Amino acid sequence: MIIYTDGACKGNPGPGGWGVILLGPDKVAEYGGREEASTNNRMELMAAIEALTQVQLDASLPKTFCLCSDSKYVLQGIQDWISGWKRNGWRNAAGKPVANQDLWQRLDLLRTSVSITWKYVPAHTGIPGNERADAIASAFALGEEPTLYAGSREAYAIGV
Repeated sequence: MIIYTDGACKGNPGPGGWGVILLGPDKVAEYGGREEASTNNRMELMAAIEALTQVQLDASLPKTFCLCSDSKYVLQGIQDWISGWKRNGWRNAAGKPVANQDLWQRLDLLRTSVSITWKYVPAHTGIPGNERADAIASAFALGEEPTLYAGSREAYAIGV
């Protein structure tokens, strides 16, 4: 399974949105949401959190997958920085409290019951899954309610 996640904010801080695409072997499900006052980094984290939450809620989904994100913040945080933050009592290298600690802790907990390959994908380069996750996140950030797909992979209109 492949998962694409993205977050968006209209103003930083400002209204934010997140988008997720779960691409299973036979089915696809899109998810998204909005927060009235947020930041881009928080929305990127929420996308990853919501993706992992959906994987855990759906027993039919594989628990081994690749999560693709265009957020170096999320990828470096979860792969490189989080162990030091935890070791230092959730303080960063400067000794200050880690930004978005509440979300980092949620993401850290959710990842313990799955096997994830974290993959960076560059933003706005025509990668269909990333472009669609961005469109979902951006629409929610703008206060729109995009139509989210849930159905067979064969019928999915996005060329992934």
